[in-house]
Amino acid sequence: MSDSHHPTDLSPSVPASIEMQTEVRDFFGWRETDDFHSAQSLLSAVEDSENPTWARHKRLATLSKLYRRLVIRQADIAVLGAAIEPDELLAALETPTILVPADGATGVLSELPASISDKAWSRIACVVSDADGGSGTNEAVRRAVPIVLHAHADNTANWRDLLNLAMAQVEPPELILTHQTTKKIPGMHNPGGFTDGDRAVCFLLALGVERRRISLLGTRTDIVGRWSGYTNEERKLEKLIWMERVLDIHGF
Repeated sequence: MSDSHHPTDLSPSVPASIEMQTEVRDFFGWRETDDFHSAQSLLSAVEDSENPTWARHKRLATLSKLYRRLVIRQADIAVLGAAIEPDELLAALETPTILVPADGATGVLSELPASISDKAWSRIACVVSDADGGSGTNEAVRRAVPIVLHAHADNTANWRDLLNLAMAQVEPPELILTHQTTKKIPGMHNPGGFTDGDRAVCFLLALGVERRRISLLGTRTDIVGRWSGYTNEERKLEKLIWMERVLDIHGF
């Protein structure tokens, strides 16, 4: 994001990443109208809720806070992928690196000693999620970690479950909403990307984080990571090929 942009403008840093979303839909035989319907439904569910922190201006404030923490302070950031292992995370915690897990990758924190796990949770700026990350994502919700929540055609039931869990908390997590359509949806953003892992990278770059400050931990395209949550392994491997393409056009 250039200096001329407002911190809450999440236009993709590489416009081709939006075009690639259309290629992905064509490859899998998905319809953009279904993606759009899920996005509109998510937006309505959030804005019709009784949680004041989910109001549109509050979501923009959440985005501004992330901008200050991640961009203004020039933080080094590690995106945690589904194949993250404890030793990789422990090495990252030896430095002042901020963590941005992709969905269920937060589950790896459960395998750390309690004192170190608490340190790791304090380093998490947000979780990028389409709400199918299982226990790791649910724990992030319970800990009120900001969620960059994504809507696509076949995750309506998942994001509804996540919102219900969030609303049951004394302190629900702050939200930023993303979609993957070619349309402009006020109140939502499309920074590019397809899977949670590459979408996390697209989100950070669109926010204004410099490429050189982003590292990838546990991002594999040859295996389905054990923190992938609920997934079809064969289909997931196909998706990982597209993740690799998205990361490639962003210089990773």
